[in-house]
Amino acid sequence: MELNRDNMKKILGIIAFTVLLYAAFQRWEMIAAGLQKLFGYVFPFVLGACMAFVLNVPMRFIEIRVIERWIKDPKNYIYKNRRAISLVVTLILVVGVLFFVFFQVVPALVDTIGAVIEQSQVAFQALQRWAYKLGDRYPDIAQRLAEIQLDWDEIIQKAGTWLRSAGSQVVTSTIGVATSVAGKVVNFFLALIFSFYVLMQKEKLGRQCKQLLYAFLPEKVVQRFLHIASLSSLTFARFLSGQCLEACILGAMFFVALTLLGFPYALLIGVLVAFTALIPIFGAMIGLMVGDFLLLMVDPMKALWFIVLFFVLQQLEGNLIYPHVVGNSVGLPSIWVLVAVTVGGNAMGIPGMLLFIPISSVIYALLREDVYGRLKRRYGDKAKALTAVNPPVMPRRKKKPKDPPGKGV
Repeated sequence: MELNRDNMKKILGIIAFTVLLYAAFQRWEMIAAGLQKLFGYVFPFVLGACMAFVLNVPMRFIEIRVIERWIKDPKNYIYKNRRAISLVVTLILVVGVLFFVFFQVVPALVDTIGAVIEQSQVAFQALQRWAYKLGDRYPDIAQRLAEIQLDWDEIIQKAGTWLRSAGSQVVTSTIGVATSVAGKVVNFFLALIFSFYVLMQKEKLGRQCKQLLYAFLPEKVVQRFLHIASLSSLTFARFLSGQCLEACILGAMFFVALTLLGFPYALLIGVLVAFTALIPIFGAMIGLMVGDFLLLMVDPMKALWFIVLFFVLQQLEGNLIYPHVVGNSVGLPSIWVLVAVTVGGNAMGIPGMLLFIPISSVIYALLREDVYGRLKRRYGDKAKALTAVNPPVMPRRKKKPKDPPGKGV
């Protein structure tokens, strides 16, 4: 290799990258702590960007499909302020849905917990009566229990010592929790305000990002990056829409089935299952536990039958409805939807379930584009015929030749 100026720059760059990589491996804990601290600084803005992306899906529908479709006059007040109106309507819808779910679920849970407390009091009184009857029937046991001597002064002293130590810990923990909660509330409102700015100026921000990319990166790299970003945005938006549609279908299935079978809390359980089903495939299990707890206080047999009904509908939804609704919305085959949910859940829990489906869809689409392009460049029009899967052909059995006439006579 000729040691000219360009090659020397490449060699020095490789050496510098190797040294930095070695130093990073040697100080990995320090780098990880620094990155974690840096992420804490930018977390409100990352959260705000995520909130803006989620809110942008219904906001764009209201802005384009509703306002721009029905109001054509550019001088109209609603048309000129369509972005702000769409954002306000979206926030009202989201907050309304959350309040509807909250006021449907919480009162029923409060009533059920109250019923549990009442039944526990009745059970405690029954236990007392049973203990008295047991003492009357077996006086030896009652006499031995009466002979047990307890040093109440020592017990009270130890209890006071424990309460003082526990009290100081509780105060310290309460201050820490209050500080943490206050910080999280502040971060949430910062993220919400940042998401409003992003939604109101998304075209301007997009143009500025393109200018930065084209100013510092080669054109081919920028075009590839913008293609991946556009595909990712479209895939995540379709996944969010498909997930909401699937949750509504599952909630409606539970509401109709419970109503037809005469179960109580049909609307409440349907809403709860639909809300928790936003977590892919396994989220409805939360609805199962809460719904079964509600039914258990009314009729234990119906609670048992609800478990059977839940697993029947869950199998129908998980194997048929979910892969087709969400899989079709993100362009990912049903089998890979199940694989993405399973792998994502094992790797990152609930966030992994939510993220791995659109991420897998983006990887699948990019890999498909690359594979099809390579096949076309290498084999041309023969690629389709070469990669076609032909059904297996069973070998034909040779027929036994017939005996000639007159043989064996």
